[in-house]
Amino acid sequence: MQKITIAIDGFSSTGKSTVAKQLAKRLGYIYVDSGAMYRAVTLFTMRHFFINKDGFNVNALVEKLGEINISFKFNANLGFAEVYLNGENIEHDIRTLEVSSYVSKVAAIPEVRYQLVKQQQQMGKDKGVVMDGRDIGTVVFPYAELKLFMVASAEKRATRRFNELIGRGDDVSYQAVLKNVQERDYIDSNREDSPLVKADDAIEIDNSDLTLEAQFEKVLSLVEMALEDVE
Repeated sequence: MQKITIAIDGFSSTGKSTVAKQLAKRLGYIYVDSGAMYRAVTLFTMRHFFINKDGFNVNALVEKLGEINISFKFNANLGFAEVYLNGENIEHDIRTLEVSSYVSKVAAIPEVRYQLVKQQQQMGKDKGVVMDGRDIGTVVFPYAELKLFMVASAEKRATRRFNELIGRGDDVSYQAVLKNVQERDYIDSNREDSPLVKADDAIEIDNSDLTLEAQFEKVLSLVEMALEDVE
């Protein structure tokens, strides 16, 4: 069967990664979490004290980009690939609210986006890939056979993210999570380089009131139609 490229974009905490992992597993495709790559760069930036609540030394980060190596290694126990930064498993470290509070600022730097987009395009050059992010259908894979754009209300997304963070033991408040979601929405949508926008040929899915099962079945039917179109 001929393989396709599936691009899934949308705002933070819209369930992009969840449905992307489900699709990749069902289809036997490669799954790439582009957001994890930007989070990895953000963690590197934080660890080198280039960014904090008082400011962001962009030039210092840009000078160090050559020292950043991001890779994914499949974890059979988890059923998906975890992200590594210079050989260190950082899957847990990049999912904190602190990283979330800075990632949109780091992702807005053109030099960062240029480096990561090159890597992402290389990962998907042979098709058979499901990638989620903010600019996959518009910049990384503009000719993807299937483009999805996930949306949900800020409140619904904040609740999901809050429950996820509490579930892993983080000490956070719902209001702090909601504020982070709203701030990231604004930064992602208004940055100069590759802002978050829905591709003209993307199919919008509002999952505010969809169960994970209903969402997957809806998306899977769209994938099956896309596969039929290329055969």
